[in-house]
Amino acid sequence: MALLARPISKNPSDWTDRELLRHVLRSEGRAWAELVRRYRPLIYRCITKVTLKYSPMLGSADLDEIYADVMMHLVRDDMHKLRIYNPARGTKLGSWIGMISVNAAYDHLRGAGRRPVLDKLGDAAQTEVSEDSDRSPLELLIEKERWGHLNELLSEFSDKDRTFVELYYQRGLEADEIAVEMQISLKTVYSKKHKIRAHLMRCLSTLAGDSPIADLATA
Repeated sequence: MALLARPISKNPSDWTDRELLRHVLRSEGRAWAELVRRYRPLIYRCITKVTLKYSPMLGSADLDEIYADVMMHLVRDDMHKLRIYNPARGTKLGSWIGMISVNAAYDHLRGAGRRPVLDKLGDAAQTEVSEDSDRSPLELLIEKERWGHLNELLSEFSDKDRTFVELYYQRGLEADEIAVEMQISLKTVYSKKHKIRAHLMRCLSTLAGDSPIADLATA
């Protein structure tokens, strides 16, 4: 006996994410209103997560401006960013919108000159360390040297692996967020994490015991 399809509720708040997205892409007003209602708190949380770390003195007007940028990203070019969302990759619609929000916040801070440049993995870390007044000059020097050694190790990594290291170890993104950012499956995220960690462990195990990053091998 064939299974009956689940009837679609007329109440937008009862729609699944896929149903909601389908109605949004049809440019239905009630669907867009539901998307905003459902994900507005998430968008602001993602924005605040970034701004509190890199520019904690931003006012509510700045947060609202970034929120408006996110909305523009969602509707621009016939809702291109929503149309390329692919649930088959194992990520949720909320994770996809969250990543768009995080990137919009970074773009805003970059444009305002408030965010450290992340061309290299160590740049942001070194900037944050240099602003840590609770640490001694010796501790700061060791930390800076540690990031220098780590960047030397990463110089042999592929661009994708360096990106993964930055997202996971530096920015502290969750697995589903990395999957969205790098456009890979969750399975690939966990596989890449294992391979990169194993490779780093092998590299670190060959370092002398007094190396500033040798202790990372046991972390």
